[in-house]
Amino acid sequence: MATERLNSILNHLTPNKSGLSAITQKNPDDVVITLAIRSPLCKGFKGGFKDTQLDYLVYSLLKTVIQRSNIDPQMVEDICLGNVNDGKAAYTVRAAALAAGFPNVSAASSVNRFCSSGLKATQDIANQISLGNIECGIAIGAEMMSAGGDRIPQPFHEDILKSQEAADCMQPMGQTSENVGKDFDISREAQDRFAAESYQRAERAQKAGWFADEIVPITTKVKDPKNGEEKEVTLTKDEGPRWGTTYESLGKVRPAFPDFGDRSTGGNSSQVTDGAAAVLLMKRSTALKMNQPILAKYVGATVTGVAPRIMGIGPSLAIPKILGKYNLTLNDIDIIELNEAFASMAVYCINTLGIDHRKMNVRGGAIALGHPLGATGTRQICTGLSECRRQKKKVLLTSMCVGTGQGMAGLFVNEVL
Repeated sequence: MATERLNSILNHLTPNKSGLSAITQKNPDDVVITLAIRSPLCKGFKGGFKDTQLDYLVYSLLKTVIQRSNIDPQMVEDICLGNVNDGKAAYTVRAAALAAGFPNVSAASSVNRFCSSGLKATQDIANQISLGNIECGIAIGAEMMSAGGDRIPQPFHEDILKSQEAADCMQPMGQTSENVGKDFDISREAQDRFAAESYQRAERAQKAGWFADEIVPITTKVKDPKNGEEKEVTLTKDEGPRWGTTYESLGKVRPAFPDFGDRSTGGNSSQVTDGAAAVLLMKRSTALKMNQPILAKYVGATVTGVAPRIMGIGPSLAIPKILGKYNLTLNDIDIIELNEAFASMAVYCINTLGIDHRKMNVRGGAIALGHPLGATGTRQICTGLSECRRQKKKVLLTSMCVGTGQGMAGLFVNEVL
């Protein structure tokens, strides 16, 4: 510890440290991740979690965090839940945490920045640790899309609607995908070819067992749709991947949003999914003191805005922004997890940023695995760090587009090589 403290002081005295050398340094005050786990991702409305409530899924995962980490629950000072569709999420996470075994002195809250909510929760906990407000916390993202969507029931106030961009915030996500396809000439063929690759990568990863160290089993109850009988099941794997999917088979899928265009389909868009993911964060010095395994260093996260009608291109602005903050280039990044909300936006971001697709979504993305809105930000951390460990790579970048026209990105350094 004394050596690390000395190195920390010397690093502060060394001018112009930047780039890879800066983010890969190890200092006692670093924010680190000591556990990153997720539930299986299950098909919305017909999968393994279709009869499970948000509170139970959050409770189950938090209980598993305690079991897997062997941490004293008293050490966890705050828990933040990223969730989009449930207006009572703050009640849910507090009650679930207490039931899972955390004491009443461990606080809880919820955040909602649409598809980046899980990353936002991670950022909020990390920022508190970095500022010295807490030493240890949990970020969890969870979404039960089987419970329904988040569409606005009525338009905004008439004064707000005088702004075209404000009115555009009400556009359905499918419409924004078709806008991206048309505005930037992302063809149906390009989208289907990208989607086929996502499915094939997920199939390969599933068959090889690559997801084993990120997924934890969840036991729940499922009702038989025919007779209503309940049975207990233990879910252990993602339900989204469709083995054998090809470009040719995707070409037969009808457009999903015919009112707006003919390029986005159920085959090249993210799946409606239920699931959750959690990361345990603390100061490096705390982790060493508690003998917690350090999986990765949290470097930082940032957010930006874009025109709401083409919200999908958000990562194309968020990624350069975070790279610029840390004096990095895409060549410095080893693994990229970019959320595949739609193939239109994924293809656009690859083309615009010049991303090497070989290191992006190596295990497939949301088109094949699913996109439980509030969980995706934390799910990407779990999957990305697991892939870094498998490949013995260091730097992970995560990013996603965000409803109403935003983009977010996060940066992490794997320390299990």
